[in-house]
Amino acid sequence: MTERMLIESVMPRADALIAVHTMVAAEPAATYRAARDLDFLTVRTPLLTAAMWLRGLPGRVRGNSAAPPARLQLDDMAAMPGWLLVGERPGAEIVFGAVGRFWRPVIDWLQVGPDEFATFDEPGWGKIAANFSVTPYGEQYTLLSYQCRTVTTDPDSRRRFRRYWWLIRPFVGHIMRASVATIKADAESGGSPAAQTPVVDAVTPAGRFGR
Repeated sequence: MTERMLIESVMPRADALIAVHTMVAAEPAATYRAARDLDFLTVRTPLLTAAMWLRGLPGRVRGNSAAPPARLQLDDMAAMPGWLLVGERPGAEIVFGAVGRFWRPVIDWLQVGPDEFATFDEPGWGKIAANFSVTPYGEQYTLLSYQCRTVTTDPDSRRRFRRYWWLIRPFVGHIMRASVATIKADAESGGSPAAQTPVVDAVTPAGRFGR
């Protein structure tokens, strides 16, 4: 992709950036539909299940944990505290994000609107911007990418986030790889099995902070 991505416009600077890529044996349109329709609650691995259980433990101890929703697709983001759909280039890229103090044991989310997200800079918060994007890859494949960027709004929040990121980064990469594997399987099951594509993914860059 040579044009500027939507996620770059929404969050041109990042304190942390991680991306995962995989080849899909399906057309870009089918791959995009699979990404757009992904139910995040169907992404399951033993490590992910354990990590989510531990992440929700402080809320359960306090007795204020909420029951999980029946499904969680991109169109359901508005029902999740802090999360929202930020923007979309139909058929090519969709961006979703959240504002919160996610380094705390119980996350403090802040609801903002799509028009406020890019310019929000109130001190004491962090912003997550994530996207799914698809690009034709030769004649038979699609390159599916999942990118996640995080930026903080003041030096103290940045210090807190960096300590949190050092701990959580391996789990974030694992979740992202599991998500693209689920999208890949969904996209390929709806098309012709033209090829047995290998699982080819990359996490980039390795724990970089700042730009």
